[in-house]
Amino acid sequence: MSLELSPEVKYGLNFFHPAMMWILLALSLYAAYLGLQVQRTRNAQGEEKKELIKGKYTIKHHQIGSIILALMVAGSIGGMAVTYINNGKLFVGPHLLAGLGMTGLIAFSASLSPFMQKGANWARATHILLNFGILGLFIWQAFSGVEIVLRIISKA
Repeated sequence: MSLELSPEVKYGLNFFHPAMMWILLALSLYAAYLGLQVQRTRNAQGEEKKELIKGKYTIKHHQIGSIILALMVAGSIGGMAVTYINNGKLFVGPHLLAGLGMTGLIAFSASLSPFMQKGANWARATHILLNFGILGLFIWQAFSGVEIVLRIISKA
């Protein structure tokens, strides 16, 4: 029994990872916005704080962050799997290495949640620093990924 994929399916798989990553980048920007709103809520006082609390930014930030973590891990594994399926090897270069680094960093950042919930400011500062670093890498990854997609299209 052969599990060989048709050329059309193999070609189409090339675009699943990039599409997922662009959606993930948009979600990451939204999570950053929510995180900033959480910080604003924490620092606000009086009526402003009451209004901001109604936004439930902490809950939304936590939920979106959980989705981002899951999609980042799945997207990293999926991107490597599709590359291997289509080429029989991985291309070790800046895009792959930065993506693997981002996946590790986001797991580390998420692991700080229990400490932040207990009020540890060092965890909050580390979480913010890691996430903005990941976001910067992610923006670079998006553009280097477009170059890869254009290469795939030109070979079709």
